[in-house]
Amino acid sequence: MKSTQLMDEQPWSRPWWQYSEGNGPALFYIVSIHALALTGLILYPLPGLWVLALALAVASIGGVGTSVCYHRCLSHRSLRLNAVVENLLIFFAIFNAAGGPMSWVANHRHHHAKADTVEDVSSPRYGGFWWAHIRWIYQWSGSEVRRWCPDLDKRRYRVWTRLQIPIIAFSIFGGLFFGWEAFFWLGAIRLVYVLHFQMFVNSLLHMTPGLPEGEDSSRNLWWLGPFQLGAWGENWHRNHHSDANAARFGRRWWQIDIGWYVIRGLKALRLASDIKPTKDILRMEARRATDTRASEITEDSPLLERCGQDA
Repeated sequence: MKSTQLMDEQPWSRPWWQYSEGNGPALFYIVSIHALALTGLILYPLPGLWVLALALAVASIGGVGTSVCYHRCLSHRSLRLNAVVENLLIFFAIFNAAGGPMSWVANHRHHHAKADTVEDVSSPRYGGFWWAHIRWIYQWSGSEVRRWCPDLDKRRYRVWTRLQIPIIAFSIFGGLFFGWEAFFWLGAIRLVYVLHFQMFVNSLLHMTPGLPEGEDSSRNLWWLGPFQLGAWGENWHRNHHSDANAARFGRRWWQIDIGWYVIRGLKALRLASDIKPTKDILRMEARRATDTRASEITEDSPLLERCGQDA
């Protein structure tokens, strides 16, 4: 009885092949795309330039979907997207096998609320690297939508849960229209690539060594950014954890943040609004407002003194 309870409370103590209830398809998917990707790399180790370019383009758009739509817009409400743009980005995020918006947001909000504790969805502090990197996907029971994102429990988001399987099937097999080389590179190889470089956010970016119990382990890794393609900017993870509601993850001019550049472009086209600034910007604006009020009072003080003397 006690061992069963411990297993439920600490799912990382299970054997790596033991999936949680309802997550068998997730494990099957992970194993399948890795097997297909390995086969593809053996048969077609060097793809044609147009196949490679198309694979990178699709992966990048999906990365933008995850970073801008799932992460910044839906999870943290850091901005509001035009409905058409939002749905297009959701489609490409699912096409990258990031999962449906409701489950993604529920897991992510749960992670922030319980970061680096035993209740964290994907903490490497307790489960280790491989738990945080990939095992939680099929061994975690899932965060409750009703608790963590009731605001997304609407028909417009529920429909994507039903569309998820056909979209992923199309993502894997769609390349067949262009031949076997495209099948492997536009499908499984691309999906394995984006899976691991998205999951590094949960694993590598939460493995700051030497921290005491209860301290946030998130960190920035500059070299991870270029490999994340359209999600470049997620590598500034410490910046994000220190100011989770801000739409911008990069804090310095040299901290490249593709998602932020996309947001600025969408704002210029009036396709994004209600963009939340960083705490530094808010403090700067507050200081300017205070200085302006103080200046106005100073300028008006001689007039007030004369009025007092005349009285």
